Amino acid sequence: MIKDCITVWDNCLRTIRRNVNTQSFKTWFEPIKPVRLDRNALIIQVPNKFFYEWLEEHYVALLKMTIRQELGEQGKLEYQILMSNNQEKSGDMSIKVPVERGAATAAKSVTGPGAVDTGNIKNPFVIPGIRKLQIDPQLNPSYTFDNFIEGDCNRLARSAGQAVAKKPGGTAFNPLVIFGDVGLGKTHLAQAIGNQVLRSLDSKTVLYVSSEKFTNQIIQSIKNNAVNDFVNFYQLVDVLIVDDIQFLANKQKTQEIFFHIFNQLHQHGKQIILTSDRPPKDLDGMEERLISRFKWGLSADLQAPDLETRMAILEAKMTQEGLDLPQNVTEFICYNIKNNIRELEGVLISLVAQSTLNEREIDIALAKQVIKNFVTQMSKEITVEFIQKLVAEHFDLPVDKLKGQTRKRQIVIARQLSMYLAKNLTNKSLKAIGENFGGRDHSTVIYSCKAVQDLLDTDMIFKDTVSELEKKIKMTLNEV
Repeated sequence: MIKDCITVWDNCLRTIRRNVNTQSFKTWFEPIKPVRLDRNALIIQVPNKFFYEWLEEHYVALLKMTIRQELGEQGKLEYQILMSNNQEKSGDMSIKVPVERGAATAAKSVTGPGAVDTGNIKNPFVIPGIRKLQIDPQLNPSYTFDNFIEGDCNRLARSAGQAVAKKPGGTAFNPLVIFGDVGLGKTHLAQAIGNQVLRSLDSKTVLYVSSEKFTNQIIQSIKNNAVNDFVNFYQLVDVLIVDDIQFLANKQKTQEIFFHIFNQLHQHGKQIILTSDRPPKDLDGMEERLISRFKWGLSADLQAPDLETRMAILEAKMTQEGLDLPQNVTEFICYNIKNNIRELEGVLISLVAQSTLNEREIDIALAKQVIKNFVTQMSKEITVEFIQKLVAEHFDLPVDKLKGQTRKRQIVIARQLSMYLAKNLTNKSLKAIGENFGGRDHSTVIYSCKAVQDLLDTDMIFKDTVSELEKKIKMTLNEV
């Protein structure tokens, strides 16, 4: 049977799929296209040279195994790399396709056709008092990886950022697009990459610029008839970070100039990092050719942090500022500020300011007062004590009876119901709930919850009682 390139590659993919995770398969193998089969060599097409380098660095053994399974011991793999000008460059899998790094530094060090005379370029980020061309990176030194707290919400983006910082322009993450809602740390992460590059690779030139400043610079360069100088300047940068790229929407001239800068940097192996409030595919008012290029690398999203991550972020900020807040206050803040890390820091600063200026102790009451300025509808805190109080009132019992050792049936049911509601309506652990009931252990809480659930399944009157109590708890909180 005579094999064709599609059949061979499909067979390879079946083996590869069993040896890599789903996300890696979609990212690194689905975009590959089989081109032709030349005797014992399969030629495949990959999107760019960084894609090729990633495959060679991470999957060469797997590729070699699958090709030899299909084509025998003499089987080999060759690449066609799709260049940005639609030309193709091919190479055997055992031979590295040259990455033309020399071109990346030509603007700084060589003369000749196409070289840039750096002495005549106007620097829009000139450092006062320094005559030679030296670029101020425009970075905030406090934005580092060390104080960017990792969680499930940002693990991919943070890991990609660290990979880029180690090898800017030399990974498949070019461009790296970091997107997410306001206040989730896009600017922090993007600048952390730049700061890390400056620390570990001091020969690299890094520049951070907001899209607004970039647009204003273009307007000034057009006014001064200096667009070429502007473009040439940006070509000197090794790592370009553009913040809030969505604000370039519907600005045709700005997009056109940015398109040329992007192409030049990317072709010369320089790193581009972009931030946005949405993924590239949702960038309305942006030229399709730009969106297409934004998709070349990796788009990594930052999601709203969960409660544990918010707690870790706030505690890290407290440590950084030398603050010590009561545990119940930090829990209360993180319970109410859910979607914006910037607001978490704002609440902390306001809380300390109110405490200092008004000579007040930092407690829940002060936290409630401060948080009202940050959220339109503050989530009411449901505590175990609050549940105990309402359940005791419903059964006409003193609260102390719920914490005592008495085994009277009515008191036992009230105690078990309080534990059940505490487990379902608070964020407390089973151990913490048990501590509120006379120091009982977590197994007692589990048993109580099961007993209540059994009653709910068999006693409709009891079920109505529980439903009424849940409604009363929520209604009473809304009136607080």
